[in-house]
Amino acid sequence: MYDYDTIREPSVGMVFESEGAAKAFYDAYARQVGFLTRVLSSHKSERDGLLFSRGLGCRGYCNDQTKVQLQKHDKQRESCSAMIHLRRDKNGRWLIKKFLRDHNHPLVIQLEESRKTLDEEKDKKIQELTAELRVKKRLSASYREQLVAFVKEVEDHNYNISMKVQRTLDNLKKLDAEAKEVLSGR
Repeated sequence: MYDYDTIREPSVGMVFESEGAAKAFYDAYARQVGFLTRVLSSHKSERDGLLFSRGLGCRGYCNDQTKVQLQKHDKQRESCSAMIHLRRDKNGRWLIKKFLRDHNHPLVIQLEESRKTLDEEKDKKIQELTAELRVKKRLSASYREQLVAFVKEVEDHNYNISMKVQRTLDNLKKLDAEAKEVLSGR
């Protein structure tokens, strides 16, 4: 979605069309810089239940300079303060209200590996979608053949009915002419 070499740093006031777009941006920025993100907070309106605020931050905790530990336990996770705070405005857009850049741990330098993994995942997804598209094309061709055969049958049936109607009209005209002759010959 994003070219990792061109993601600019988040800033207060940046606007996104959706919370998902803002999260995708921050995730891409994080990968570019060398950290992984997590949801820090979410707030929903009591009135309508819609999400109106979201905090995204660094997952934190590095045990060395090359590996990010994805531990679930807060006691094992450093409390990294790098984060953005998003808020939905009255038009439904999402704005960055707060941005903290600094991390209290070393950042991951393995971005090429991360990109390689992402590229492999994208390639796999493309292959899956291509295979699914082939199946759908075959199915579509089969449906088209069936539809063409059905339309042909309907056209043949219509032709046969038209011929019967024409013969019936011809017979009625013939009978009408004969009836007129009989009535006029009296």
